[in-house]
Amino acid sequence: MSESSGAGGGTVTPVRVVIALCLLAPFVAMLWVGSYAKVEPTFIGIPFFYWYQMAWVLISTALTMIAYVLWRRDQRGRAASRHSSTKDGGASS
Repeated sequence: MSESSGAGGGTVTPVRVVIALCLLAPFVAMLWVGSYAKVEPTFIGIPFFYWYQMAWVLISTALTMIAYVLWRRDQRGRAASRHSSTKDGGASS
């Protein structure tokens, strides 16, 4: 299987970079413990350490939804361009 015979699945596009950033951001935010390992500021009596993590649950959900929508749009666009290129390529041969 050569690269040219594939559908271009390994191509890095700006949309795919945005998808990767959306999926990577929650991991970086949660693994960088030093950035949120403190008590202040509190939010309705809850220390920062806890409410920051709970906020990232919601943020992660939103970012995952955005990544999914972008991925679906990217895949539909690739399928449409693949379909039109095979359709055009077959007509000219």
